[in-house]
Amino acid sequence: MVHFRKAVLITCILVIALALGGCSKNSASTTKSGFNATGMPIFNQPTELTALTMRWGDMGDTFTKNQWLIDLEKRTNVKVKWQVVSSNDWGEQKAILLASGTLPDIIIGNQTFNDGDIINNQEYFRQLDSLIDQYMPNYKRAMQQLPALRSVSTFPDGKIYSLAKNLPARPKTRNHVIINKAWLDRLGLSVPTTLNEFTAVLRAFKTRDANGNGNANDEYPLTFQGDIHVDLLNPFGITDINEVLMTVKDGKPFFFPTSNEYKDAIKWVRQLWVEGLIDQESFTQSWSTYNGKRQNATIPLVGVAFEWTHDAAFGQWSNQYVAIAPLTGPDGKKYAGGDPDGIFNIQRNEAEITTFCKYPEAAARWLDQFYDNEASIQNFWGAIGTVISKNSDGTYSLNDPPPGTSADAWYWAESLRDFGPKYVEASFNDKIKLSPLSGDGLKWETAKMSDPYVMEPYPSVILTNKETDEVSTLITDIRAFVAQMRARWITQGGIDDEWAGYLRQLDAMGLSRYVQIRLDAYNRYKAK
Repeated sequence: MVHFRKAVLITCILVIALALGGCSKNSASTTKSGFNATGMPIFNQPTELTALTMRWGDMGDTFTKNQWLIDLEKRTNVKVKWQVVSSNDWGEQKAILLASGTLPDIIIGNQTFNDGDIINNQEYFRQLDSLIDQYMPNYKRAMQQLPALRSVSTFPDGKIYSLAKNLPARPKTRNHVIINKAWLDRLGLSVPTTLNEFTAVLRAFKTRDANGNGNANDEYPLTFQGDIHVDLLNPFGITDINEVLMTVKDGKPFFFPTSNEYKDAIKWVRQLWVEGLIDQESFTQSWSTYNGKRQNATIPLVGVAFEWTHDAAFGQWSNQYVAIAPLTGPDGKKYAGGDPDGIFNIQRNEAEITTFCKYPEAAARWLDQFYDNEASIQNFWGAIGTVISKNSDGTYSLNDPPPGTSADAWYWAESLRDFGPKYVEASFNDKIKLSPLSGDGLKWETAKMSDPYVMEPYPSVILTNKETDEVSTLITDIRAFVAQMRARWITQGGIDDEWAGYLRQLDAMGLSRYVQIRLDAYNRYKAK
């Protein structure tokens, strides 16, 4: 039965791939009036291009109803046929689609295809340098004003294969320690500021019926979903927002799972586990189970989680939660995970034009329309007149979301949000008025307490073809082994006795070569 379902999936993806590839070819053969290199419309007659993007979970394609996108179609005569896939099964779908040898005209979002996908399938992706120069004045201007857009998206061969973005109103901090303040108040506890105080609060949440329902055993003092949440390690000076197992300290990257800081952090997490302060399902629970605990229908169940904002995570109970400042760690310092240049603010691979596109010039002109201040905010939050109000003084305000919907969920439903091409000039940010009570305005205000402590992350570097091949081989086994041993040490103990053997095994797996590749790439990135 499993093989049958997989065969059906492969067949479906191949059919989709052929359909996507064929659409633009058919439209090309029926377009009679041709392409306009300047001015509007881009085509004199409606012409179809296909675009693929990946969305989180079950978000779907509601963003395509964004009024700006609807108006763009009318203004350009470019009719985009969207293919929206889910992150739930995109890994398998992507492999099949790349193997099919047929891609849609345009790819949107850096979670759709990554560096390795582009480098290993370079014949599928157009070099964009000349298209940018001839048909993308908005993007050219953006790269002149913000050179990092060019440097972050220039591949090791010196060419550009994808377009970059920068986002409006970005804080530095990624996630915060979100704690149930109502539980603290009920138990007469202060907001914790140190690791020891935090541990004591978790103990109280575990043993003292923190939610007040008469059952002292239904609370989850601390929960997360999947592998250990790296933010749990922040107080020890460890961060990894780009998930490469590297942390930067004093300008020097290092492989943190072999550091003394990491060893001390795992010992502390082991203590939490033994005392039952960590939800015992954390390592294995699905996203829906985790979310069900955060948004339980009858009473709050979660004491602490690591989240973007509390209003995006805890549903009807969000008013009980607050973000707190980073905890003081064993060395007496505070650390936060994020990026001093703005969290995920400047990134590449937000749009590609494939070699299957019959009208690359038109695709370039269409994508260039996104690199405008008003276009960017409407594709980050939602359309003017729906999510955004344009005020008489030239400023922009975000409207309140529909009842029962968080601001963050509303933005994702109404726009491309984090994905896709965008550019907002620095001065334009001053025109955006955000409410401090919800959504991105709440995030901006919340981040003020953590931004001063944000660590430099290991950056999003581009590896050479050879490095990509080596890293792909090395990191699979290394990552699996690190995760296996981490789970073992947290749930069963033994880190002191097994540490030396753990280091020897990593060395045998080629860790030194992996680290050297990462150091070389970091030095190249810094030299740009």
